[in-house]
Amino acid sequence: MTGKRKLESLVRGRHRSGAAFVLLFFHNSEPVALNPATIAALRANGVQEFDELLPGDIFNWTNAFNGTGLLFFVTGGFMVGFGTRYAGGCTSGHSIYGISTLQWPSMVATICFMAGGFTMTNLILPSLMRWLLL
Repeated sequence: MTGKRKLESLVRGRHRSGAAFVLLFFHNSEPVALNPATIAALRANGVQEFDELLPGDIFNWTNAFNGTGLLFFVTGGFMVGFGTRYAGGCTSGHSIYGISTLQWPSMVATICFMAGGFTMTNLILPSLMRWLLL
């Protein structure tokens, strides 16, 4: 089967019916269930909407075209892309495949990913959220 035929079968065939099946039978209209401590911490940092999967205070069309959107979307996307290229692979590739094959660079990269994530979440993000949303 050629590449064009494979693409056509994806668009027309069973994959479309699979998406409809998931939407019909697995859709959950309930709000996202978060720990009350997480909600309190997010409220303290300026996030007020918890009805959807992504907070509407940050991820909305207004923010897509102002300084907040530039910082979150463009700068964040650049940082993820640069980090992926600089580290020689994505976080899941290093963490799952690299560690399972005992690759020393993947172990170092995963430790750095975790340290960077903890630092960002606990030290940088709270101040950044207060600055952007309040």
